[in-house]
Amino acid sequence: MADQAATTSNSSDETIVCYAPTMITTNGIWQGDNPLDYSLPLFILQLTLVVVTTRILVYILKPFRQPRVISEILGGVILGPSVLGQSSKFANTIFPLRSVMVLETMANVGLLYFLFLVGVEMDLAVIRRTGKKALAIAVCGMILPFLIGTSFSFMLHQKSQYMKQGTFILFLGVALSVTAFPVLARVLAELKLLNTEIGRIAMSSALINDMCAWILLAFAIALSENESVSLASIWVILSSCAFVIFCIFVVRPLISWMIRRTPEGESISDFYICLILTGVMISGFITDALGTHSVFGAFVFGLVIPNGPLGLTLIERLEDFVSGLLLPLFFAISGLKTEVRTIQGAGTWGILFLVIILACAGKIAGTLLIALYYKMPFYEGLTLGLLMNTKGLVEMIILNVGKDQKVLDDKSFAMMVIVSVVMTSIIIPAVTKIYKPARKCVPYKKRTVQRSKPDSEFRLLVCVHTPRNAPTIINLLEASHPTKKSPICIYVLHLVELTGRASAMLIVHNSRKSGRPALNRTQAQSDHIINAFENFEQHAGSVSVQPLTAISPYSTMHEDICNLAEDKRVAFIIIPFHKQQTVDGGMEATNPAFRTINQNVLANAPCSVGILVDRGLSGSTRLAAGQVSHHVAALFFGGPDDREALAYAWRMSEHPGIGLTVMRFIPGEDAAESTSSGPRRAPPNDPGMLTVVTDDDREKQLDEDYINQFRGRTMNEDSIVYTEKVVTNGEETVAAIRSIDSIHDLFIVGRGQGTISPLTAGLTDWSECPELGAIGDLLASSDFAATVSVLVVQQYVGMEAQGDMYGVPDSPSAQPEHFSYSHMSRQPLPRGPEIFHPQP
Repeated sequence: MADQAATTSNSSDETIVCYAPTMITTNGIWQGDNPLDYSLPLFILQLTLVVVTTRILVYILKPFRQPRVISEILGGVILGPSVLGQSSKFANTIFPLRSVMVLETMANVGLLYFLFLVGVEMDLAVIRRTGKKALAIAVCGMILPFLIGTSFSFMLHQKSQYMKQGTFILFLGVALSVTAFPVLARVLAELKLLNTEIGRIAMSSALINDMCAWILLAFAIALSENESVSLASIWVILSSCAFVIFCIFVVRPLISWMIRRTPEGESISDFYICLILTGVMISGFITDALGTHSVFGAFVFGLVIPNGPLGLTLIERLEDFVSGLLLPLFFAISGLKTEVRTIQGAGTWGILFLVIILACAGKIAGTLLIALYYKMPFYEGLTLGLLMNTKGLVEMIILNVGKDQKVLDDKSFAMMVIVSVVMTSIIIPAVTKIYKPARKCVPYKKRTVQRSKPDSEFRLLVCVHTPRNAPTIINLLEASHPTKKSPICIYVLHLVELTGRASAMLIVHNSRKSGRPALNRTQAQSDHIINAFENFEQHAGSVSVQPLTAISPYSTMHEDICNLAEDKRVAFIIIPFHKQQTVDGGMEATNPAFRTINQNVLANAPCSVGILVDRGLSGSTRLAAGQVSHHVAALFFGGPDDREALAYAWRMSEHPGIGLTVMRFIPGEDAAESTSSGPRRAPPNDPGMLTVVTDDDREKQLDEDYINQFRGRTMNEDSIVYTEKVVTNGEETVAAIRSIDSIHDLFIVGRGQGTISPLTAGLTDWSECPELGAIGDLLASSDFAATVSVLVVQQYVGMEAQGDMYGVPDSPSAQPEHFSYSHMSRQPLPRGPEIFHPQP
């Protein structure tokens, strides 16, 4: 066996490592072989160790909400000479010097593909659209830390290093001033800020920042290869520019041609995918040969891939394997090179903390100045500054290149690794403390239909799961009487479950009339939904539609819905019921997760909510282009939810093509006697019960006032019929509802939570979907009229009332879980019949 020699720099001594090229796989332990003497079993063991350590750390750091990068770097540091590697036995057995080459090679392959994916995910159009604010924030956020890095390089740079001061400055400056775009995306997703204005600015600035960092890195590498700036450095820079131009003008058109060759709606052929993945390698090879780093080529190659189906396919194919298995290897390698012990003496540690504080402060100050210049609130500027401190991959690459090129010695390298870990780890806790979006919530009055003025804009948020939900919702909106005096502004939110992608996102659609084919099923559905609503906008007057898509896990989707409603100051949210009608008229559940979303929205919504049970609200007898003909029935029992339902029905009744029947149910004489579930009379000395009675009286008064106001204003309307039914119990109520004419195609009812009514006694015992309330559940059940759609309305009861609303047990049997509201628990709240809610 011819021995090959490889030189590895280790603690600045040249070590010569001899290893046998044929020792790849073992003959087996039965032959007396030690598997760890062979490169493949050793590599598998190392990879397993790295992935397991990283995963354990991810799990441990999860409660502290740390990004994954932190776990990956720390995992490497733990396995490296700083912790476990202090035992020479461990270091020589698991990470012997001869294995470093295989590890580094694999880590760089992972890095190559990861940066290719980062390039694919970056949308250059965003940079063009970002405008001056993001550009200024990015530039200022780079300049100050760069200057700080420069000043520190004089303190850290020893005369013994043969590297020129200039290159050292460049490396330190770039490492301190860079913002890691991929890490920032995950941090923003974790903080649920991706869809906010601040999130968009941060992402755009990070993109620009990343671009600048790559350009500076290419310069730094070109300069570090030679001790003096010679002709070679200039050639490196020029040839790299030529490579970028080649990618833009030759590679991009080629890839666009591949996409055009793919029939619409079909996924891109494996042959093309294979070609592109090979292209990543070739780009890496070319840029490495030119003298910049191989990842630069892969990154540029990723950037020129057009946004669309191809990008999504590549991300789906590669993401898990690359970022789950190969990428941790790169961070582990960085950790293995980090020797914390080289940082000795209080002075050096002092400098280290000074670097951390000043670099953080520099970035924050630079960003804050620009933010204040653009009249952003102080806290938002501060938050932006903190977010721009996110470090991660790019910085580790810069440091590794610097270490390999001997620009950074062990001490500087270890210090910079610690700096990046500390800076990234403080971001989420700091931002959570400083930035409370509640501060920006200007309390808006029109959170309910009842409070919306008849002559002002009516804002709705409509949630749609599939295109099947769209027609009925559009007919309902059309019937909601948009006029010039009171136009309707509709935010259409397509809810898509997050699968595979690292971060949740909210997509705002500017009308896509580009005629491009849909990328996948989700986008095809989005397009379908958007087209339906945009057609509606064109045909109906006084309607504006803003389509959006929310991609997030079902467990937190209600947060997106509620945040959007709050942001857009919506008065009413419409969400589809989780069951759909089958051919035979029955109701079947489509997806159990939809029900959880609905329950969570009802519990946390910042405005009124309507759940729409869709049984085909067709505009069956259309009169003319702008006319609809519907017969709506509103059932009124009393309470805030019923008043809200009546308010919505009242608004609809102003439409010339709508006939409205309001049926008010009044408890008969016997109803009060029913002891089982009638209004409970307070024992003489129970102060707790007294409040229930008085609130009950106040509710009744509010009901009376509202009904009188409604009747007074609509007395002369022929299209409105008002009837009162006296009923004494649940059975009579059901009979009365069933007796309503079958001409109606929409029932509007209040959810009626919290009102203790004898009229619905016994109806709640058998309810399938308590979140619809007793009457809503009855109307939505399969055995009720098959052609009538139902809108179940819950009125928003002000924040100050929520404390009382969920917190007062008014019967000994009240279970503790009634108070889980204060913990914002994800479980649907059992807002049972024994809880009342007073009006604020």
